[in-house]
Amino acid sequence: MGAPAANTKRRAALAHIAELVLEAPDLPGITRLLTEDLPSVLEASDATLLLWDRRLESFEGLALAPGGRLRTFRPEPTGPQGPKTRWLLSEGQLLETPSRDGNGMLVPLLARSGLAGMLVVGWTRRRGRPVEGKEARLVSLIASRAALAVENHSYQRELIASERLAALGTMAGMLVHDFRGPMTVIRGYAETLLARNLPKEEVSARAALIVDAVDRLERMTSETLDFARGAERLVRRSVPLGLLLTDLAAGIGEELPGLVLELDFDVPPGRRGVLDVDKLRRAVSNVAANACDAMGGSGRLRISARVERPGDGETPQDHLVLVLTDEGPGVAPEIRDRVFEPFVTLGKKRGTGLGLAVARRFVEDHGGRLELVPTGPSDRGARFRFELPLDAEGHGERAR
Repeated sequence: MGAPAANTKRRAALAHIAELVLEAPDLPGITRLLTEDLPSVLEASDATLLLWDRRLESFEGLALAPGGRLRTFRPEPTGPQGPKTRWLLSEGQLLETPSRDGNGMLVPLLARSGLAGMLVVGWTRRRGRPVEGKEARLVSLIASRAALAVENHSYQRELIASERLAALGTMAGMLVHDFRGPMTVIRGYAETLLARNLPKEEVSARAALIVDAVDRLERMTSETLDFARGAERLVRRSVPLGLLLTDLAAGIGEELPGLVLELDFDVPPGRRGVLDVDKLRRAVSNVAANACDAMGGSGRLRISARVERPGDGETPQDHLVLVLTDEGPGVAPEIRDRVFEPFVTLGKKRGTGLGLAVARRFVEDHGGRLELVPTGPSDRGARFRFELPLDAEGHGERAR
């Protein structure tokens, strides 16, 4: 192939990369284009992508690990003008630097806010200048488009970090507010236990109140940690549904003695399900605890269970449908659409407002659904419906 034909092919390849940069969905895609595809077209030994961290005022290197995952690294210390290279490409113009170090080329990534990063292109097999004329302008076009993509990613990362800090602040505020009540109970009754000649039965009663307050703190802490950690792997195992439902009801009865349980379980004998029992127990317990709180600490809770096949998916499967119905005042209309959002606690005196959010997350990790069932004007209380696939893998991983 002659030189004119080779140059035409190279320019076409560079123009194609410039188009792909606009379509790259994420940083791994941008990194692949700049550190693998571009140096291949330029016949360069390699290319290194460096992003400028405005907070730390330093560069962070990006590379692709095996499998296409993004890997970050700290580059070797460089001078105030960046890595030493012989050539500098800026706005389509190739300039020779005083360094004359090898035949590498430095391409700044300039975005709207300033320097977004640098692309360091290694030694090239071409004699003389690494790019000429139209090629230089095309590489500059690639760099400017990549800079905008990198800048957008940086803004998104900063926004996520800011939102996380805001959520953490809200969570801390909720914890401080909700912990104050149980801690006051613990301190108050602990101090009274120091009184002389306190009847034994009174000591037992106050000690029980202290234990109850500590249990409340433990539940709130667990809910907060579950919410903060996000979705985790499920530890699934095959369990008989009849035994599982009996165990769930017994656990609610022990944790919430103020509830009177009405059980209506109708599942086929011997039917089993592949579920994470611990997370399902936590999800059901959270909904039951909300019901107990809504009823002022005591009341009737009806739990029904059926095996159904909704048939609304591409591959219909059996689901365990579990419905919890209480006799409380129901969910206020103004929060019905937000009842599964974190920190929604209108009218509640206990908890962090994370119980339902955590419960829905655990159910959705199974590939299931948790919803607040609409009730009629004459109906009392709230009704929550769990729908859990019994054989599907869901989003988690089954324990082996």
